[in-house]
Amino acid sequence: MNRITFFLLLLVFPLTFVPQNEENRGYRVKVGDPVPPLTLQMINGEIWTNKDFIDKTVVIQFTGSWCSVCKKEMPELESRVWQNYKEKDFLLIGIDIKDTRDRMISFIDKTGVTYPIAWDPEAETFDLFTLKGAGVTRNIVINKRGEIVFLTRLFEEKEFQAMIDKIDELVNL
Repeated sequence: MNRITFFLLLLVFPLTFVPQNEENRGYRVKVGDPVPPLTLQMINGEIWTNKDFIDKTVVIQFTGSWCSVCKKEMPELESRVWQNYKEKDFLLIGIDIKDTRDRMISFIDKTGVTYPIAWDPEAETFDLFTLKGAGVTRNIVINKRGEIVFLTRLFEEKEFQAMIDKIDELVNL
């Protein structure tokens, strides 16, 4: 493709694809943004929406059975986050993406997590938060006003602990 054709394509099709970089880390959303409208299909058959998050600190965790980092993070979320805050005005929701229902249920059983899980087989909810081509192992912390206050990427101890510190601050306001 020559330069003229490339520039003409840019004029006709403006860039809608923003590449992942150090600043955005593959997120479409940023700290301070409101949570987009959500409709979550929970594995128990219930449908949850943003209304279920009112007056709660919420962590949304994106995961998948095929994600090796997720397999390491989920037990940590269970023991260090869910078990410590579940009796407060707090909600941790795992959202399994790009899995069949059977694979998702088997994966959840193997990880032993007890926090609520939603199923997002086509990654439609995931796409509300991330840029095209972004990877999983992400946590989004939301305050009681429905604003995004913390974003993680991958499972790195320092960032994970900073997330827990933020949750603790929000839950104990």
